Amino acid sequence: MVTSSRKSGSVSPLPIVLASAVAALVASFALTNLLGSDSGSEITRTAEAIAPVAAPATPTGGSPALRIAGAAPAASDIVTGAVNKPAPRYLDAAYSKLHFKPAIDTATNEQCLSCHSEIVDRKVRKTSPAGVVGNDVLAWYQTLDTYSGDQETFHSRHLSSPYAKEVMNLKCNFCHQGHDLREEAPGSSATTTVADMGNFTLRKQVDPSKSCLLCHGAFPATNMGLEGSWSELREGFETEETPNGCLTCHAEQFRTVRHQVNYLNASAIEQRAKSGSSDVCLGCHGGRAWYRISYPYPRHPWPGMDKDVPDWAKDRPSESRAEHQLKK
Repeated sequence: MVTSSRKSGSVSPLPIVLASAVAALVASFALTNLLGSDSGSEITRTAEAIAPVAAPATPTGGSPALRIAGAAPAASDIVTGAVNKPAPRYLDAAYSKLHFKPAIDTATNEQCLSCHSEIVDRKVRKTSPAGVVGNDVLAWYQTLDTYSGDQETFHSRHLSSPYAKEVMNLKCNFCHQGHDLREEAPGSSATTTVADMGNFTLRKQVDPSKSCLLCHGAFPATNMGLEGSWSELREGFETEETPNGCLTCHAEQFRTVRHQVNYLNASAIEQRAKSGSSDVCLGCHGGRAWYRISYPYPRHPWPGMDKDVPDWAKDRPSESRAEHQLKK
């Protein structure tokens, strides 16, 4: 009876071994498909490509992105898609040094768009999900004097539209300044240090306070001793001889040294402002306000500038940030 009980209660190891073998084969097949080629050699190459990412470039300190990036890459090391080499595998492209500091600071639009060309090629929907035909309505930006033509996508309006090319000199890395691909929230990684915490904008790939806000802040009426919006005030400043009411004060009196930054075409803006309406100025100074605050622009000294600094400007810098300054 004892022998019979033991036999009925024992489990043969064969099904377990077979199940383990099948699981290993399935995992191997899935991993091979994920990494893009036949077998061990491809997996080894992928492991070697990712290995420098896991190893910190510096012994201590620094953000994860900086440790991933290491030194600035040579031109041959930068993934540029179909421009000069076969399209890379996803993992190799995602962890390209071009996506991290310091390489991203010197990245060109051509390098970025060699892999992300769909950003500028993409078109707006002809018909909205609700069934509204795009050509039957005006987008808000089409109502401005500075815009002409059909509706365009966000990136096109900032990079490739005629007005963008005329008055702006925006680059991909003006907004996209690199981020940790693994973490978009600070403090969730075991390797995060206190110094790293200040390098994140929570779950955003772009820090709007260093990019969007520069052109999409609120109208700074109180700084100029005015009350109300420009739509309410402009009638008192504009005439047929002076269609741009902003130049009533800003032609020769206040803040006459402006737009001297590498992401704008200063001469084109000034020429447009003299020959056009105040929409040229208002567009970036309150007309497209996405934020309730205005950007604290630096107060570059201008001829005849009052030496007494008003209270609202006492914390303002006297020159633009180093990365935005024009090369002398």
